[in-house]
Amino acid sequence: MAGFWGKRKREEQAEINAQDADLARRAQQSLVAVDERIRLTTEELSFAEAELGESSTKDLREALIAVRTHLGEAFQLHQLNHDEIPDTPEELRTRNARIVQLCEWADQLLDERTSALADDIARVRRAPEILARVRADAERLRERIPHAQSVVDRMRLRYAASAVHQIENSPAEAEQVLSFALHSADVSTRRREAGRADEANLALETATESVRRAETLLDGVEDFEIEALRAESTLAEVIADSRGDLVTARSVPANPEIVSAMRDLEAALAALPAPGSLTDPFAALSGLRTANSALDAVVAKARHRAERPLPSVLQVRHAVDDADRQIAVARSLISGHRGWIGADARTRFAEAERTRTDIDRLPDEEDSREVALHLARRAGQLASEALQLAQRDIDSSRPRDDDWGGGSWGGRGGRGGRGGMGDAMGGILGGLVIGGLLGDMFD
Repeated sequence: MAGFWGKRKREEQAEINAQDADLARRAQQSLVAVDERIRLTTEELSFAEAELGESSTKDLREALIAVRTHLGEAFQLHQLNHDEIPDTPEELRTRNARIVQLCEWADQLLDERTSALADDIARVRRAPEILARVRADAERLRERIPHAQSVVDRMRLRYAASAVHQIENSPAEAEQVLSFALHSADVSTRRREAGRADEANLALETATESVRRAETLLDGVEDFEIEALRAESTLAEVIADSRGDLVTARSVPANPEIVSAMRDLEAALAALPAPGSLTDPFAALSGLRTANSALDAVVAKARHRAERPLPSVLQVRHAVDDADRQIAVARSLISGHRGWIGADARTRFAEAERTRTDIDRLPDEEDSREVALHLARRAGQLASEALQLAQRDIDSSRPRDDDWGGGSWGGRGGRGGRGGMGDAMGGILGGLVIGGLLGDMFD
C-alpha cells in the first residue's frame, strides 16, 4: 500500500509541475504579445490623431497610458521570477497568474478603445464621399422648397391660422438650414486640407445633421396636408358618434356626472365652426374627442352601477362594526394568553388589524364603499380565524390528566384522575373564558 500511495503522490506532483510550467509559458507569451500590441496601438493612435484629431482619440490615449503603467508591474513580476533569489512554487504560481491577468486586462481594454474608433476612422476616410452626398442631397431638397411653399399657401386658404402655424415657416427654415449645410461642408473640406482634423470632423457632422433636419421640415409640410384631411374625416365620424352618444345618455338614469358630461359635449359640438369657414381640425377633433370620451366613461359607470349597485352606507358601517368587534375579542384572548398563542394565530390577527387599518385610509367617496365592505368582511374573517387558532393553542397547552402527577393523589378519585378535579377546573376555566368572550361579543 505504501508503494501505491507514493506513486499516487508522485503523479499528482507531476501534474502540478506541468500546470505550473504551462502557466509560466502563458505568462511569458502574454507579456511578449501585449508588448507588441502596445507598439502597434501606439502607431494606430498616431494615424487616428492625424485623421480624427486629439479630442476624438482621447480615450485611446488614456488607455495606452493605463496599460503601460500596469504592464510595468507585470514586467517587474517577470523579473522577480528570473532573478538569483530562489522562489517557492507558490510564489512563482502567484506571480505568473498575476502577469496573465494583467495582460488579459490590457488586451481587452485596447480592444474596446480601438474598436470604438474604427467606425469614426472609417467615416472620416469616407469624408469626401459623405460631403459629395451632402451637396447632392442639399440640391435635391432645394428643389422641393417651392412645392412645400405652395402647400403652405394652399393650407392657409383652407384652415385657420392656428392649424397652419406649425408649418407656415418650414420652407423658409429649410432653405436656411440647407445653406448652412453647404457652408459647413465647405468648412469641413478647408479644415481637413489645413490639417485641423477636429474642426473638419465637427463641420462634417454639422453638415450631415443640417441636411437631415431640412428633409424633416419639408416632409412635415407634406405630411401636414395628409394629416389635416385625415383629421377632417375623423372629425365627421366623431361628430356623428357624439350625437348618438347624447341620445343614448338620455336613456340612462340621470345623475350629476352624466348631466355635466352631456352639457360639456353639447358645448363642444356647438363650438364647432360653421361649414365653409376656416377651421382647425386638429384642435376641434381633440376637444370633441375629450368630451365624447368623458360622456362614454360616465355612462358606462352608470350602467355598471345599475347592474351592480353600491352597498349602502349602513351596510358598510355594520360590516366595519362587526370587524371591530371580532378584532377586539381576538385581541382580548391573545393578550391574555401570550405564552400559549402560536405564530399562526398571531400572524392572522396582525393581518386582520392591517386590513382594518386600510379601511380608514380609503377616501370618503361613494366609489370606496365596495372596497370598504370587502375589506371589513376580510378583516372580520381573519379575526375569527385568529380567534379559533388561538383557542386551539390554548386548549392544546392546558395540562392533561397525567400532567397533574398521575395517580399520586389517590388514583381515579385524586386530582389527576379522569373526571376528577383537573377536568372540572379545565371545563370551568374554559367556560369562563369563552362565556366572557361571547358575552362581550353580543353585549
